[in-house]
Amino acid sequence: MGDPVMGVDGCSQGWVGIALVGDRVAGLFAPTIGELEADARKLGEIAVIAVDMPIGLPDSGVRQADVLARRFVGPRSSSVFSTPVRAAVELDAYELSAQAHRELTGVGLTKQAFALRMKIREVDAWLPTAACRVVEVHPEVSFAELAREPLAYAKSTWAGAELRRNLLAAAGVVLPSDVGPVGARAGVDDVLDAAVAAWTATRVRDGLARSLPGSPESFSDGIAAAIWR
Repeated sequence: MGDPVMGVDGCSQGWVGIALVGDRVAGLFAPTIGELEADARKLGEIAVIAVDMPIGLPDSGVRQADVLARRFVGPRSSSVFSTPVRAAVELDAYELSAQAHRELTGVGLTKQAFALRMKIREVDAWLPTAACRVVEVHPEVSFAELAREPLAYAKSTWAGAELRRNLLAAAGVVLPSDVGPVGARAGVDDVLDAAVAAWTATRVRDGLARSLPGSPESFSDGIAAAIWR
């Protein structure tokens, strides 16, 4: 079966985790990612955590991981935003953050990307303390890898949600009707995203996963920047 793994997705109230422990699928929720990791470790020694959040922040320009991920997901390309530069992530006023981002990249900063700055910071601060390998994933990249083609339907639609759940089940990640307290705290898309992140985590653990780009980039933070699939 392999050692347990966990996929993680951020939500409005905190962090959603789907842990794969043998043939068991466990849903977890915690207000911080550090607490989520601690809760997962009560289930067993976690081998890999795959997180749907940028890891490795650029100093200027655009990460190749984001460029290649948009290309990989095809019609779902709008779901992949460019990771803000570190200087922009460290600012809390949108106007100042957007200005810094434009100066260092030549393009503006979306409010969606700006809204994630606190979670990006949280992951950035947690990484050095994590007790296992941590990789970045993007759910649409993982689902496209799982389906062997970009998905036709958005996850916000009934057809999209059912397609994703069926793909996961066919890959052995069967989400039960009751995923525990997280089921009442997170959206359907959050659970599906965390579950496919867990699927990618198993591929990383087993040496089957590939990264975008093939050789991860590294910026001044020294963190390998790549999206795994």
